[in-house]
Amino acid sequence: MKKVKWGVIGAGGIADRRTLPGMMLSQNSELVAVMEIDAARAEELRVKYGAKYAYTNEADLLANPEIEAVYIASPIQCHKAQAIAAAKAGKHFLLEKPAAPTIAEGEEIVAAAKEAGVLAATGFMMRYHAFHQKIREMILRGDIGQVVSARAQLTCWYPEIPGAWRQVKALSGGGALMDMGVHCIDFVEYLSGGKTVQTCGFNDTKTFSYDVDDSSNILIKLDNGVTAYIESHFNLPDDAAFCRMEFYGTAGSILAEGTIGQVEGGRVKAVLSAPAGGYNAAQNRTTSGAVDLEVEFGNMYEKEISSFSDSILNSTPLTVPLEDAIHVQKVVLAAYNASENGKTVNV
Repeated sequence: MKKVKWGVIGAGGIADRRTLPGMMLSQNSELVAVMEIDAARAEELRVKYGAKYAYTNEADLLANPEIEAVYIASPIQCHKAQAIAAAKAGKHFLLEKPAAPTIAEGEEIVAAAKEAGVLAATGFMMRYHAFHQKIREMILRGDIGQVVSARAQLTCWYPEIPGAWRQVKALSGGGALMDMGVHCIDFVEYLSGGKTVQTCGFNDTKTFSYDVDDSSNILIKLDNGVTAYIESHFNLPDDAAFCRMEFYGTAGSILAEGTIGQVEGGRVKAVLSAPAGGYNAAQNRTTSGAVDLEVEFGNMYEKEISSFSDSILNSTPLTVPLEDAIHVQKVVLAAYNASENGKTVNV
């Protein structure tokens, strides 16, 4: 099988923890090079994953003619320069979210990719979760009727850590909403088939002393009529959060627990109702007809890498085009604006 040869820019952090192990499972991908600014760390990662090359700067990695695609997992302030450099070097690139500190910079990246004729995708790996694919199929098929309401929650415990760039607004662009809420916004849109057109809510720093939000509670209204509550936190203990996702429609509902995260797992229940008929004054409620959905779990990061490689090799449509990340970032910035000014903001 032909394989796409990959380089990784910013091979520590999420790349080392999740994406590189996923890449090792991909049948159509091969890791060629890793880059970290610390030479010892770069060499450590090269040995760990069996790469041929270790670099301490992206220019040397991008100059390597063996590399066909790059995964960029560096801090957000590096994204624009590295992604545009990758495009100019003729490398397809998978860019971690958020795409860039500003919408203008994100759009520059998209334009550079188009001009260079390379593929550009973003790291919304939760689209690949087997349960999320199943939920999307059910919703778009109309199994729960017209979807009218949704909720998604992603949280973690993220106390003050010296040198953590995500906790500095100038480096990250935002906190819990920017880092975690983006996933929730993305898959509520992806699973329901709509795009956000309006938002409002509250973004606060309640628990910690850093200058980004550790608590975010927003509402989004989609162009298909769905209204969704998006909850993201840096101040909830990991073992206390259910990370629920819910969809409610005119003919049923879907409730997921534990599917939102970095590991493919969790459980999902669905209630598929008969046509509601007339008004029932007694309003007797029962979910006795709830069924547990069944899927075969895999590795979201392997699927993410394999899908992008397949698009390179076989021209299949991108599952997560970079333009989707720019749209979600517009939603996030609109939500920050809405919170700061106490109003509803159009996206």
